[in-house]
Amino acid sequence: MKASEIVTCHSDYEYAERPVALTWKNQRLEITEIIERWRIPGARCFRVRTADGQIFELFYGELYDEWRIHQP
Repeated sequence: MKASEIVTCHSDYEYAERPVALTWKNQRLEITEIIERWRIPGARCFRVRTADGQIFELFYGELYDEWRIHQP
């Protein structure tokens, strides 16, 4: 799956400013809340809540244009 197919995001000044939906187990889940956001070298990170109440951590690797999703 391409990075753009895994996470849909809103972008203004640069790509991946705010995720709005993600694909998990072949289901599109709308993001209703960004709980936390932070940066690490070469990546943007988000802890989000979906409409059905699930929590996910999203990591966007800028160098490889790749999203990773983790469910804690």
